[in-house]
Amino acid sequence: MNDTTISKRLSYVLRHRPDSIGLTLTDDGWTTIGELLAAFAEHGTTVSRDQLARVVANNDKQRFTIDGERIRANQGHSIDVDLGLASVPPPDTLYHGTAIRHLRSILRDGLIRGRRQHVHLSADIDTALRVGARHGTPVVLRVDAAAMTTAGHAFYRSANGVWLTDAVPAAFLGHDA
Repeated sequence: MNDTTISKRLSYVLRHRPDSIGLTLTDDGWTTIGELLAAFAEHGTTVSRDQLARVVANNDKQRFTIDGERIRANQGHSIDVDLGLASVPPPDTLYHGTAIRHLRSILRDGLIRGRRQHVHLSADIDTALRVGARHGTPVVLRVDAAAMTTAGHAFYRSANGVWLTDAVPAAFLGHDA
């Protein structure tokens, strides 16, 4: 099995469906590496400890953290997980990349988390552009994070540098035509 396939399977299991392989995560999203590898094997996916370590270390988005004998996803969960993140002041402007086909509804309704726990934001335009390109013709939205903070919205920063918030009301969004 190649690293990309392992990474996608890890994302699915650790962020969305641990039950799909009979795995139960702790309230803060951790499982032991031994339990994960055994559950993968029981469901037809053989991954060695070395492969897992390589996939985690080389993941371009740094989606996972290994802490000793434990592993978890850094963000992006659609299941209820308490990552224990403290609210931190964001940069004045953050960015959100999406497909242009979603622009009209986003400018009307704002950014909502959908099935995930948080809206994901980037600190730079290039990252947001890459994220948006995964979904079609990209567009990058500017988020007035300074004004949101003043209005009482909380921001969090995941272990891999992704900025998180509960929602971004349309009034705090802008974009270049």
